Order: sequence, then C-alpha cells, then structure tokens
Amino acid sequence: MTALPPRGLEERLQDTRKRLENDVDLWVASAGDSDGAYLIPLSFLWDGTAFLVSTPRGSVTGRNLLADGRVRVGLGLTRDVVIVDGEAEPVDAAELGATADAFAAKTGFDPRELDQPYQYFRLLPRRIQAWREANELSGRTLMKDGVWLG
Repeated sequence: MTALPPRGLEERLQDTRKRLENDVDLWVASAGDSDGAYLIPLSFLWDGTAFLVSTPRGSVTGRNLLADGRVRVGLGLTRDVVIVDGEAEPVDAAELGATADAFAAKTGFDPRELDQPYQYFRLLPRRIQAWREANELSGRTLMKDGVWLG
C-alpha cells in the first residue's frame, strides 16, 4: 500500500470539519468506577461546537457519562481517523427544542418516541486529532484546550 502524502493543517482541518458535519455515527468510549471502560457506537449531531448523542440513561455508557464526564470519541476509518477527547454534559430533551428535531432528522432516530428513558449528552471537544497514516502523526493535533489550531 502506498501512503498518500501528508496533509497540511488547512487540509486536515477542512477534512475533519467535513467529517464532523456529514458522518452520522461515531464510537464513544467512557469509563466508570463500577462498569470500567466501555465502547459503543452512537449516532450524533454536530452543531459546530459539540456533538449531541443519546443513549439509554441506565446503560453502561449512560451511567459512565453521568458519573464521570470524560469521553473519547472516534470517527472514520482506521487509516483516516478523527479522535476527540472531551467532556460529556447531560442535557434534558426539553432544553433542546429544535435541536432534538435536527438530531432525529439527521440520525433517523428519535429517542423521545421510545418508552425506555434516554439521556441526551452534549460532548464538548477539548482535543481533536486526525491522521491517515504514520506520516501524518506529526501535526495530528487540530484542537487543543477546546480551541481550533490554524
């Protein structure tokens, strides 16, 4: 396999923002005292500053995020990945208004219509990294301390 030449910061930022806006699913890693580390795929809505996800309140992920808001998110493929470290904040559906409608429209999933209680979480990125191959490991950090670079 021939590696593509490494992208510069501007191209990586553009590719990453496109992925955040257009992808529908991501992997969420969380950890809690009693349940340990846990990884689950969830659908999301990106609003330009944060991800919105929803999972059953009583699920391992729901319990982990309520107990310890640290979260790691992965998007994309192994050879074209975006990794996000951030903080999860619980959000009530009533507070979301039209954002809950936008979430349902984008993901094809409306937790408000289910009998099981679902919890929305806003995932606020603190660090974002993106790379395709080993030649892009240098310069992979695109956001640091919640601020985009470049």
